[in-house]
Amino acid sequence: MSNVSGSVYGLTILSPIIDDPQARPSHDLQIRKYLAGLCTREDSPFAQAAGTHLARLVVMDDVIYVGAPVREEHLNSKYLVLEANIDGDLDTYLTGLAAGAPEHVDAIWGHCVGYPGAADREGFVRYMKACQLTTTFYFAAVNDKTVTETLRALQTQSAVAEFISAHQGADAATLQREFMELVELLKAQPAPRPGSMGPHRLVKNGGMR
Repeated sequence: MSNVSGSVYGLTILSPIIDDPQARPSHDLQIRKYLAGLCTREDSPFAQAAGTHLARLVVMDDVIYVGAPVREEHLNSKYLVLEANIDGDLDTYLTGLAAGAPEHVDAIWGHCVGYPGAADREGFVRYMKACQLTTTFYFAAVNDKTVTETLRALQTQSAVAEFISAHQGADAATLQREFMELVELLKAQPAPRPGSMGPHRLVKNGGMR
């Protein structure tokens, strides 16, 4: 099915950027500047929207002419492109994006033609869906696990790798005892926050393991 791979939804949105010769700097440059300073970790607007596996924003100036026999074509405007892999229902996700990070959403899409603003939740969802393209030939690397399940798996992988490294040469009794301690510790851990990067450290006895 288009846009869907397993339980993961492939979202592609192209929003035309305002072309105003009087704007200084131009709207596309203002978007680029804002995106360059945007957090890509826990404070990312997409980490605030539940269900984001990954997201990418880019300004597209034009299409590239690759030579004959292809016909040369050009865009009528510059576009802000959003590509994202998300969990669940599209309307729910878009509403959560507008509600979770309205200041970032407005700062980015406020430079696009016809943007209604994040405060108008229904208008925001309609606008984004009007700018949506069908994602064809969609493949998700993790197509049957939620963001939380994926983060939990990465946390477990990191902890087990650390355990193996730290227990080289340990005797069987020690391995068994401390591995069971690790299992119980993992069960007690909250899932890592969306947007977190690097090894997910485990909390043990009030400190970091």
